[in-house]
Amino acid sequence: MKIGLIVYGSLDTMSGGYLYDRKLVEYLRGQGDTVEIIPLPWRNYVSHLMDNFRFRLPSGFDVLIEDELNHPSLLAANSQPHPCPVISIVHNLHSSEKRPAWQNAVYRQIEKRYFKSVDGFIFNSNTTRDTVHALTADDKPHVIATPGGDRLGALTPERIRQRATEPGPLRLLFLANVTPLKGLHVLLEAISFPQSAVSVDVVGSTTVDSKYADEMEQFVIVHGLRSTVHFHGILDGEALVEKVQRAQVLVIPSFYEGFGIAFLEAMAFGLPAIGTAAGAIPQLITDGENGFLINPGDSKTLAKHLQELASNRGLLTHLSLGARRRFERFPTWEQSAGSIRDFLLQTIPCESRYSWLRQGPT
Repeated sequence: MKIGLIVYGSLDTMSGGYLYDRKLVEYLRGQGDTVEIIPLPWRNYVSHLMDNFRFRLPSGFDVLIEDELNHPSLLAANSQPHPCPVISIVHNLHSSEKRPAWQNAVYRQIEKRYFKSVDGFIFNSNTTRDTVHALTADDKPHVIATPGGDRLGALTPERIRQRATEPGPLRLLFLANVTPLKGLHVLLEAISFPQSAVSVDVVGSTTVDSKYADEMEQFVIVHGLRSTVHFHGILDGEALVEKVQRAQVLVIPSFYEGFGIAFLEAMAFGLPAIGTAAGAIPQLITDGENGFLINPGDSKTLAKHLQELASNRGLLTHLSLGARRRFERFPTWEQSAGSIRDFLLQTIPCESRYSWLRQGPT
């Protein structure tokens, strides 16, 4: 197949959605497919709407994949006859994020128009599928391909048990870009309450929303948490694996997640997760089995759970092993990408598919 992938900026951008896209491209190319990245400049939402005056869908592909993040730039392009099937890969709806209701009402109308302009969908979870269906009432061809959690490796149950009982402060990991949506302020508020000792490693970009990141660093200083909270910026590879292996609990009190790859990757290492009952997170966390669910913004309940885990290492061990078992229930990246490739092959018109099969993969 010859596939075009439309994204904002660079495919190397550090976020769960871009990781999903990178793993898909890696798999497709490994199968002999040609994948061309078609970048659009990353600016603000209004500027992206202006792209509709100049951008048109390129030809010469068997199928075009559009990252839904690009939806404001593609309304006019998609309204024209498609040169080939156009498939939207949906990680997270813009209108599902935390902001004033009137703004999300506007975004919903724009996203609804976009969703109606494509031929099919790749969804990362049942939640994104259900949200799009509720918005459009369409039942277009689609595949649900959840992310894999096996990218960084995994820990054995024996090592997980040993780590849970290690003495000292409860070691927390916040693994997300430092933005209001991910809720670092909720975690910092929780650990500022009187409680058992904890330490927090914050791993994620501090430049996506530098104003918010500065506010969080100032909060740490004002509340005397500099010896407790450590900002590491973006980590990958061995440096990231070291942080995940060392941590005992993952805490990302985000206000919405279309899936939450970081939760699943941490569970591979036996990290029980604390997240919010928002979006797709309840598909990953079962309260009391492999972590805890809190309401968005509920720092008091979060503090209570942290106290409980710090003082009850038997409970920590139980949840840690439950997290490892939850990871095992999900497909690998290769399995998910394989289901996407099968779906893409089905979307290609028969005449193009037979021509491609006669010629062999390119």
